[in-house]
Amino acid sequence: MKRRVLFLSASVGVGHTAAAQAVLCALADADPAIESRKVDSYKYAASIFSKVVADGYIGMVKTVPQLYRYIYDRAERARDIPAFRRWVNQYTASNLRALVAEEKPDLVVCTHAFPCGVMAEYKRQFDPTLPVVAIVTDFAVHPFWIYPNVDVYAVATPEIRQTLVSRGIPAERVVVSGIPVDRRFGAPSLPVPALRASLGLPVDRRIVLMMGGGLGIGPLDRMIRALGTLDVPIAGVIIVGKNLRLEKRVLAIAEHTEYPLRVLSFVDNVYDYMHASDVLLSKPGGLTSSEALSARLPMVLVKPLPGQEERNTRYLVSRHAALRARSEGQIAQVVREVLTSDARRGQLCRNIERLRRPDAARTVAERIVGLMQREAVPEREPALI
Repeated sequence: MKRRVLFLSASVGVGHTAAAQAVLCALADADPAIESRKVDSYKYAASIFSKVVADGYIGMVKTVPQLYRYIYDRAERARDIPAFRRWVNQYTASNLRALVAEEKPDLVVCTHAFPCGVMAEYKRQFDPTLPVVAIVTDFAVHPFWIYPNVDVYAVATPEIRQTLVSRGIPAERVVVSGIPVDRRFGAPSLPVPALRASLGLPVDRRIVLMMGGGLGIGPLDRMIRALGTLDVPIAGVIIVGKNLRLEKRVLAIAEHTEYPLRVLSFVDNVYDYMHASDVLLSKPGGLTSSEALSARLPMVLVKPLPGQEERNTRYLVSRHAALRARSEGQIAQVVREVLTSDARRGQLCRNIERLRRPDAARTVAERIVGLMQREAVPEREPALI
């Protein structure tokens, strides 16, 4: 019998949808009888809310990061759900009733805190039997994720599991899976020299990969300039994401670099570039960091966004699985150390090995299949609209 899984993400960046896609593919491998669909939950929120959140988040972290940090930290300390967020969850849960009635999912997966809260409210109001799985896509968990009626949490670290348990989530509901990424990050498709040749990259230079996240808002121009001071033969690859204005600016800078520099927009084979590279310069988004860990690629983290990225940085650096550069001068210094110091690189690689979880998507998929089998009941009646 066909079973259906509905994935709810949110259109802020691309990491949340990438995690959903990784688990969706793993589910298809685990049980071909399962049908899955991905949906942007913001489409069902009040239009003014989705626009303010999607546009306002990016604008705030770029122009007034201190304000966003204050809001994030204050929300992190709160124990009660604010009235406005409760209203947004209730409003969106009501809007989702038609989608749930149409899709008739046997289980819902949330890869962002917003749909997680919405589905917790949906279960409270309309269908307490509908299983909900939350996939936390950072190395720390914000209270916006935490609800007592979510059936399973898939998290990156034992520390997050401990946090959830301390906030009242039963331990048996929390699986330490890692952050789900495309399985192709786990191993290169070709030996590195052949892979570089296929990508048109030099084999006689160290390759520095630079990324600014799917929205391309990292300090890429600063990274480019810093690498120009290195006395190590390098070639750069820079992925600017979907930011066309940034791509134009970076292309202009690339014409005057002291080293070969390839500028790419959004690409669907980041795993190949990670496997072909010697070091990654990037913001510490949860998905990007997890992809680099899976690819065994040492990371130098630059200018994390306030909130979750600062916490990702704190976790990865404290586990000695990444290094942080706090200034343009430090970028060159730290990258040089990674490229030339066998001791430093060896330490990073050993700790990366301890943290990497390239099979996270499969682990989550197996938990979903198991939950669906346990919850198997005659087809539920959709909530009345």
